[in-house]
Amino acid sequence: MAKIVVVTSGKGGVGKTTTSAAFASGLGLKGHKTAVIDFDVGLRNLDLVMGCERRVVYDLINVIQGEANLTQALIKDKQCENVSILAASQTRDKDALTQDGVKKVLNDLADMGFEYIVCDSPAGIETGALLAMRYADEALVVTNPEVSSVRDSDRILGMLSSKSQRAMDGGERVKEHLVITRYNPNRVADGHMLSLDDIQDILRIKLLGVIPESEAVLQASNQGLPAIYLKGTDVAGAYEDVVDRFLGEERPMRYVEAEKKGFFKRIFGSK
Repeated sequence: MAKIVVVTSGKGGVGKTTTSAAFASGLGLKGHKTAVIDFDVGLRNLDLVMGCERRVVYDLINVIQGEANLTQALIKDKQCENVSILAASQTRDKDALTQDGVKKVLNDLADMGFEYIVCDSPAGIETGALLAMRYADEALVVTNPEVSSVRDSDRILGMLSSKSQRAMDGGERVKEHLVITRYNPNRVADGHMLSLDDIQDILRIKLLGVIPESEAVLQASNQGLPAIYLKGTDVAGAYEDVVDRFLGEERPMRYVEAEKKGFFKRIFGSK
């Protein structure tokens, strides 16, 4: 049976799509047949991050409205044959998403043998975000170490516990994981960012991984390459750890120690 994982946060610009692309790619690299769906109808960025924007012919709305089937709409990832992408529509309204349509797409993907279905949620708590999380088994809640981002993530946790199908059925809850992005331990040490303890005290869900603040993320996006493929970078290593921990492997939490200032930095400061 396919496991449905929503990548969500509430706030825009925190790295949901970057995380969705890297996470789905990481699952595929581990040998798991994975589909990743862009629920951000009207904007559509996942195909850019995955480097397949020129190959989009049919999208999620085309499939929901019966204008194409999944075989036509799914795009095979160039980097990993285990990964397929279902793009969002740029020309339709979010109201084109329907609960029954989304449920059928997810069921059909499961019937096609996908082990994991990653739902890249749009920002906010409107139709696209609610449908992205509705059928989730697990959730990656992405947040930045800043108050507004953490507050919005807390709101999303409330939605997961009340608006998901699991919550409405009264059964087992959606399993929630915390992914902290754009983390800079030096800025935390200087009091300019929330610490890991601060964030966990507010959200109280298990920390799955910490993605360091890095220009490598922008570099990857500009190349149309999921960040997990930027071998040798802290960002790629951090996303590899996220995937490994999600799959049950033990990994130390790296990239969270503040840099110790040397003699000249202590005297003259750092630019």
